[in-house]
Amino acid sequence: MSAPSALPHYSVSNADQAASAAADQNELTDEALLAAYRETGNRGFFNQLMQRYQREIYSYLRRYIGSVEMAEDAFQGTFLQVHLKSHQFDSSRRFRPWLYAIATNQAIDVQRRNKRHRMVSLDRTPNDNEQRNASWAEKLVGATPDPLAAAATQENGNWMKDSIQTLGEPMQQVIQLVYYQGLKYREAADVLGIPVGTVKSRLHAAVQRLGVMWEDSHEAAADA
Repeated sequence: MSAPSALPHYSVSNADQAASAAADQNELTDEALLAAYRETGNRGFFNQLMQRYQREIYSYLRRYIGSVEMAEDAFQGTFLQVHLKSHQFDSSRRFRPWLYAIATNQAIDVQRRNKRHRMVSLDRTPNDNEQRNASWAEKLVGATPDPLAAAATQENGNWMKDSIQTLGEPMQQVIQLVYYQGLKYREAADVLGIPVGTVKSRLHAAVQRLGVMWEDSHEAAADA
């Protein structure tokens, strides 16, 4: 895309108005931005939503699918669907779970089109910010081991990637949404269209499975 031949000229009052409008958009909630876009068709509101979520959603799709090219296709499809379905959004609900539901469906569609029926790779381990200062034990009901915290080091990154891939897709989905993306139980449930209790039970089962696998693999290594 070529650069514009000349910068737009604003009077002081126009510049102030533009700055004020941008500030107003920054203060709007996600839900208010989508409502404003739906009502006015002003692309500025839509662009503000994209700016808020483009990194987060692309990161989610990249980990979910494991292919850069496919993740880019799903990313473009996600925000196209936000545009097309903006009039279907229930303003009494939260925008973020709705967006993740669209992104997840786009990821599944892309995988189906490419005849790939499972999530493939987690290409990096979570850093401190992504862990959001929360352990698995804090996210789940009851005292459970925290194998992910133990394994989420560079040294054990390959173990974690391979181990999560052995879990069923339902478990992988809740791991992606609750742990890596930081969604709450209710938000993850809304994304996947399942009860909150099912999200908790899948996470609990995933943690227990990873805990057993961690102990077995490292006890075997110690005995070797």
